[in-house]
Amino acid sequence: MRTRTWAPYALIAPTLLLMAVFLVYPIASVGWFSLRQHTVTQPWKNGFIGFENFRRMLFDDALFWQSLVFSAKWVVVEVGLQLVLGLVLALIVNETFVGRAVARALVFSPWAVSGVLTTGIWILLYNPSTGIFQQLAQWGIGDPGTSVLGDPATVFPATVVTELWRGVPFFAILLLADLQTIPNDLYEAASVDGAGRWRKFISVTLPHLRDAIVLSTLLRAVWEFNNVDLIYTLTGGGPANQTTTLPLYVARKAVDSHDFGYGSALTMAGFVILLFFSILYLRLSKFGSRA
Repeated sequence: MRTRTWAPYALIAPTLLLMAVFLVYPIASVGWFSLRQHTVTQPWKNGFIGFENFRRMLFDDALFWQSLVFSAKWVVVEVGLQLVLGLVLALIVNETFVGRAVARALVFSPWAVSGVLTTGIWILLYNPSTGIFQQLAQWGIGDPGTSVLGDPATVFPATVVTELWRGVPFFAILLLADLQTIPNDLYEAASVDGAGRWRKFISVTLPHLRDAIVLSTLLRAVWEFNNVDLIYTLTGGGPANQTTTLPLYVARKAVDSHDFGYGSALTMAGFVILLFFSILYLRLSKFGSRA
């Protein structure tokens, strides 16, 4: 009996150990550094300072709040647009037509491109001398030499479009996989009841996709909140910090300024925010429940 009792725990022990090494320890380490003054360039000032980094972050650092607001705006806009466009593409490539395999490959291909390479492509497209806007200006549309990444009025839409190109295929792939599991019997029964295409979509397709939509939006929201590579290589957080996300601000403090104590405090703030909203989102969406 004792062997049977301990056998399950022995089997999951390796997994728990790996989680402790690669998950619990890093979080605990960052939490400890967030309570310290730890600057590489001024080691004589290093030491335990309690919650001073958090007090400084909440009450003295305007850029923290600015980056947090922009991060929230970035996540809402990106995830919302990616979900809608990804669902549309998934519905299109789920239909039977000539060249569907080629269309699926074209739709999914941007997801295989890294963030740095994606920005390299779009920096060339946005180039004010040789890019797409210069070509449009030659056709009489717009002004020559337009720099959308340097203009505060256009930098956000330009960055959004760049990330949409890479992020939409994620939703298309995941939702298409779920669309293919919907039994045709449900659509046939809906047709017998006189349901049109729109009613089938509302009453059959969307309810079946609910869990896939909840999971994909949650995962993508976390990834977009932590987006650093694309924004850093595309705009560097500028102009005037207008595209600086919280993770990008963390990178500036911890990596560029070598202020690991304050950078850890910023990281813990982002971790707590993501954890809170992830739990709240899953509870409100009733993920996994068919009620």
